[in-house]
Amino acid sequence: MNPRFSVIIPAFNAAASLARAIESVRAQSRPAHEIIVVDDGSSDATAEVARQFGTAIRLIRQANSGVSVARNAGAAAATGDWLAFLDADDWYAPDRIKLHADWIAEDPTLDFLTGDYEYRDDSGSLLGTSMAQHESGRMMLDKAAGATRVVMETPSERAAFVADHFGDTHTLSVPRACFIALGGYPTGFKVCEDVHFLTRLMATCRRTGVICQSLGAYVIHGGSATRRDPVAAQRENVRTLIDLARLAGNFPAPVKLGVDKRMQSARYNLGCALNKNGQRIAAVNAVLPSLAARPGWQSLRDVLSMIRG
Repeated sequence: MNPRFSVIIPAFNAAASLARAIESVRAQSRPAHEIIVVDDGSSDATAEVARQFGTAIRLIRQANSGVSVARNAGAAAATGDWLAFLDADDWYAPDRIKLHADWIAEDPTLDFLTGDYEYRDDSGSLLGTSMAQHESGRMMLDKAAGATRVVMETPSERAAFVADHFGDTHTLSVPRACFIALGGYPTGFKVCEDVHFLTRLMATCRRTGVICQSLGAYVIHGGSATRRDPVAAQRENVRTLIDLARLAGNFPAPVKLGVDKRMQSARYNLGCALNKNGQRIAAVNAVLPSLAARPGWQSLRDVLSMIRG
């Protein structure tokens, strides 16, 4: 099997960073089958930056509809049999495609693949790596014992990944047919849409390939909407997960358990954001549903911590 990768880059007012993202794909040690840039109704020079690359990329333009619609539009237009995604302000490591493509060629039983990545600030300084900062990532690193490849397949590994995943959108490689069958990314959500899709994907899969080295960089912006208004961001996070929980009754037990844990964490984070904003009663109300859904010491401790402020 010789997998052909279509790389999809959604872009909204990304003229300042888009060229770097595209160049990181063009510099891959194993070339992508195609690069698709979806201009999501930008008002800056995003489209002009994309056009500078000529026939090296395919440019799709649409009215501003959000990142999920843009990714889905790119997937619908793709001609490769595997999809990879990259946000316009992030970039790929040089071997990102090769590390996944070589493994797919060797092991066709892998349902999808992911891997580690770096956190960097606006200046490009390294802030840390994802797998080391998430429980599910540390679990896989321990299992890999220094190897570059490790398969995620046990119930505990799958539950931990859903509850607190280490692989972000730009480390995901998924068969196009599977992506289309699942309906792609959910629309109408501004936060956590990637978790929504990734969890539905996990619910259909058994074996996930994990690369235990950085596949790219995720840029953390100091002025992002999440940091400007953490309460609104955490409310939206919970809203997305409520929709996911609606579907979870049909998920395998480990995936459903992961959704339950992620929901509890999201409610706790919302409570913390409300408490920091001086809204203690609202903070308590934010975590009370966890006590009803998952009675136990952890849920009670969450409520007590909100009461204490």
